Amino acid sequence: MMKRILVLFALCLLQAVQAPAQDDANPERPRRGRGGFGGPIELGPDDKQTYPDPADDIVKEREDVPHGKLEMIEYESKTVGTTRKMNVYTPPGYSDEKEYPVLYLLHGIGGDETEWQRFATPDVLFDNLVADGKAVPMIVVMPNGRAQKNDRAEGNVMASAPAFTVFERDLLDDVIPAIESRYSVKTERSHRALAGLSMGGGQSLNFGLTNLDTFAWVGGFSSAPNTKASEELISEPEKTKEQLELLYLSCGNKDGLIRISQRMQRYLKENNIPHVWNVDSYGHDPTHWRNNLYHFAQMLFHDDSASSTTDEEPATKAEEMPSENDSAGNNIPDGIKDDFQSAPTNQAGKDYPQVNSQGRIKFRVVAPEAKSVATTFRDSTEFVKGDDGAWIGYSRPLDEGFHYYELIIDGAHVPDPNSKYFFGAMRWGSGIEIPAHDRDFYALKNVPHGQVREIYFHSESTDSERRVFVYTPPGYDSSQEERYPVLYLQHGWGENEYGWSAQGHAGLIMDNLIAEGKAKPFLIVMTYGMTNEIRMGGLRNFDIKDFETVLVDELVPHIDKNFRTLTDQPNRAMAGLSMGSMETKSITLRNLDKFSHIGLFSGATIGKEDVENTDGFKDKVDLVFVSYGSKEVAGGRRRRGGDPAESVEQLREMGIDAHYYLSPETAHEWQSWRRSLKEFAPLLFQSE
Repeated sequence: MMKRILVLFALCLLQAVQAPAQDDANPERPRRGRGGFGGPIELGPDDKQTYPDPADDIVKEREDVPHGKLEMIEYESKTVGTTRKMNVYTPPGYSDEKEYPVLYLLHGIGGDETEWQRFATPDVLFDNLVADGKAVPMIVVMPNGRAQKNDRAEGNVMASAPAFTVFERDLLDDVIPAIESRYSVKTERSHRALAGLSMGGGQSLNFGLTNLDTFAWVGGFSSAPNTKASEELISEPEKTKEQLELLYLSCGNKDGLIRISQRMQRYLKENNIPHVWNVDSYGHDPTHWRNNLYHFAQMLFHDDSASSTTDEEPATKAEEMPSENDSAGNNIPDGIKDDFQSAPTNQAGKDYPQVNSQGRIKFRVVAPEAKSVATTFRDSTEFVKGDDGAWIGYSRPLDEGFHYYELIIDGAHVPDPNSKYFFGAMRWGSGIEIPAHDRDFYALKNVPHGQVREIYFHSESTDSERRVFVYTPPGYDSSQEERYPVLYLQHGWGENEYGWSAQGHAGLIMDNLIAEGKAKPFLIVMTYGMTNEIRMGGLRNFDIKDFETVLVDELVPHIDKNFRTLTDQPNRAMAGLSMGSMETKSITLRNLDKFSHIGLFSGATIGKEDVENTDGFKDKVDLVFVSYGSKEVAGGRRRRGGDPAESVEQLREMGIDAHYYLSPETAHEWQSWRRSLKEFAPLLFQSE
């Protein structure tokens, strides 16, 4: 019986790569051709291309972007009883002080742990996606899915089909624990994805859909006949809907194995299970797999924002919902409140985008010649074109605060012409503000205002002119005799020196705190936290000492020379968010003769060992402040790095003035960091 199954499997794969092209003249009419697995290819109305083919340069290595690292590692497989290999990609700037989501990527029946690299160069693909702000930095693990002692693709590869079933235990019991013991990863199911091509696509559906306590994101590209029946994989549709973050299916319309994926897609549709179904014009070939990895990767882990400060999320096509007319005569999906108001981040005179009380965004994009319009917010509704040439679409409910996004018009990612532009994800793009219930602390009020000044200084170490924004408090120019303490405040990865004053509203926060008598007046210095050499060479070569030289040896003396500052150590502080918190920790601990107050937002944490290993810490440090968004640490998400609240409590027990703040109902985002600055600033420079 097994021999007969293997023969059928071999014939299916052979037919898959030999299926002829189909007639695309009428995409709505079922199309027939010679197919595999039981008859000709028939394409129905659902079998359409959801996402356009990307350009070939998505896998072109670029010199101007940071690069990750690809390495072959070994692990002990108790399942197989031998040492096995897997290929592992770590993203640009990988650090043990951060935690990353993980994508497990499986190969086909004739491949091994090197197949994805040979077909799609995922290291280059992910470098480019991360640099363009289209994907969250993640670890990509490419194991060998042939779980037997001789796991090489030798001889009759079909004979090893049973070993691909055994791999489920190897993956769950050996591969994942090996990765989580060796790399700094997020270990909850919501930070773990599984996808594969052909045989690996079948494995991904088989293992992923039956282990949703382990995987929340599942993708099958050109899934092979090893895929189990849909009813077996999804026996409880309602439970699957609750657990799945994303189910992505794809196949080429010239692929003789398309019936496998069609069968799954029809079952998903019948049971109203949200999914993505992308049918392009390719066969059972590497171009299809590369292109769909490109699309799939952009949809993963965007609630994490693990080390990126972008909320961009490529849209998945939502299931159609009942609708009624809104106040403007447009159809509005059921369940969306029609109380939309223009967003505060709109350009002057622009009514859209709009925001409602649910935190949803209503987009209106005038593009009469466009064939498709979408947004990078995941789980947005389908955009519908009206008779006036305007496309209307709605986002899912978003957290309060600031979010980056782009529009996708005919496959091209472009800024929204109605929104103001902000620098994030290494580029200028659109941003939108979801009004927060506590936004009063950064509101523009009738109080004395300071200034945010743009200055330049020459950096000898980088041989460049570097820009700095300096906040001077109200009264700075009128009180010529007074001198002020200074806070050096750093942005996160993908942003620059604009971040804290533009997205973060640092100036307005300080104006309001000072007016209320809650904070002492002080200067805030905001500069770009990387050197040109690091940016060009890639974060994997990141040496914090280069920026440390710029900040400590060049910028601090320049500020002290050109502004009326208090130049002693008790009157100088440093803080930062995400990557900026890593910089803050490293620089301050090595320069305690210059900094006395330390603020770490959403990233680094100072613990007992740091104090014990740093000479003079207790005598020189006046304050340690650590903060996170509550969603960043919920469910033990920072387990590998230790509980930050416990670390702060240890510092208190050592007699150190340490504070821990948790921003309610926010994640790795600007609302967490605005609130952190609001809590941190009143604590500064109070020892006088």
